[in-house]
Amino acid sequence: MNAPRTPRVRRRHHVYVVELDDRVWNSARFRRSNPGWQLGRPFVYVGMTGLDPDLRFDRHKAGLQANRFVLLYGLRLLPQLYERYNPMTYKEAQAMEVELGIRLRALGYGVWQG
Repeated sequence: MNAPRTPRVRRRHHVYVVELDDRVWNSARFRRSNPGWQLGRPFVYVGMTGLDPDLRFDRHKAGLQANRFVLLYGLRLLPQLYERYNPMTYKEAQAMEVELGIRLRALGYGVWQG
């Protein structure tokens, strides 16, 4: 008798962080979402994707399923803030996106989440 097979867990989702240009602070909506932003800390967008983060960033900048702040103000990916977590399952990525945003806000970053 064969042992029951466990379903294979697919770890193909990623969290990613995009550095945003300082001009994003001119947006009242962004400022309202970041009352604890500390002068000198970066502005970032935190998202999750089933794509490679580089490809997802390119799609944002091309206007494909783009977040407005990334489209207008996205500068570059900040892999030092997210690489160690990837890849992960969809549910793990969902939770990590929220957790990473909370963590960065606690450090004084200006954060927008997908």
